[in-house]
Amino acid sequence: MTRTRRAATATAALLATGLLAGAAAPPALAEPPGAAAPPTPAGPAAARDVHPALRPSLVAYYDFDHPVPGDPALERDLGRSGTEIELVNGGAAMRVREHAYPGSGHAVQTRQIDPAAAGNDDWKAGIWSASGVRTLRPFAGAEGTTIMGWFKREMDGPKPNSTTPDPADRFNAIGLAGILTGDSDGHGVRALLELIDVDGELRLVALGRRLDGGLSQTFAAHEDWRTLLPKGEWVHLAATFDFTTGELGLYRDGRPVPGFYTRDDDPWRVSGPGPHVTSATDPRGIKIGGSFPQNNLERNPCDCRMDALMFLDTVVSARDVEKQYQLMAR
Repeated sequence: MTRTRRAATATAALLATGLLAGAAAPPALAEPPGAAAPPTPAGPAAARDVHPALRPSLVAYYDFDHPVPGDPALERDLGRSGTEIELVNGGAAMRVREHAYPGSGHAVQTRQIDPAAAGNDDWKAGIWSASGVRTLRPFAGAEGTTIMGWFKREMDGPKPNSTTPDPADRFNAIGLAGILTGDSDGHGVRALLELIDVDGELRLVALGRRLDGGLSQTFAAHEDWRTLLPKGEWVHLAATFDFTTGELGLYRDGRPVPGFYTRDDDPWRVSGPGPHVTSATDPRGIKIGGSFPQNNLERNPCDCRMDALMFLDTVVSARDVEKQYQLMAR
């Protein structure tokens, strides 16, 4: 979707909700989102809501209170990379007033729109570039990554599969937030926090892939996903990915979540000589609330609200995950 079309869509959505009655469509901007955006210094919101131990590693951070001036369908990055993301299909209407934590203003709403149509209308967020997103280069050749944020589910399970004619067919996962690989089609990930079917049972997982085109490893929570993410309640989740050792971790409200690995071999190929880092390619983007942020296919939609999404280029320690949660939940 072009910026001109995004701007028109966002304005129409705001007019429909009575938020921009009589306003003119915002002007289109010439450059695609995040293609070569200069680093943006952390502002007051980041300084207030991000623990000092995390700030040096904070590549991208979205609190959904900072639309890009002139294009409300884009969200500013409060991290160091300046990677703008698009609020796909819903535009500015996807920002909803919600207090995920004290001091928060808005959250992003993602959702499936029409389960019966093989269209591209689901509300999701992110960025995608076939040549890689240059501003996400800290995740190229990285030793570790952490994804964290606040999540509130509004669904009872995976949504109907809109890409097949069978009305009983459902997707096997619910996408939360992830970083794409350097060769991703919009679905394949380097690091992902999601809910996915593991041996016939939906589980909260951290799923990572060290090498482009390589195998993924998954760390799945033992506890029932409905207990970890109660419907209608805000929960702080974090996933860590140590590409040097092959270790993954999950956290809920600042505390480690016990789990198990779904593979007992060496999918990341870390048993041989190192150094063991991710492929030296720029990620093709970020996906939030579903796959394919370039909006050419629908998969794993999340009827959810999310806030304070953080993408870091290091493995945040258990102690610092707890510090970050305590800071925001104060």
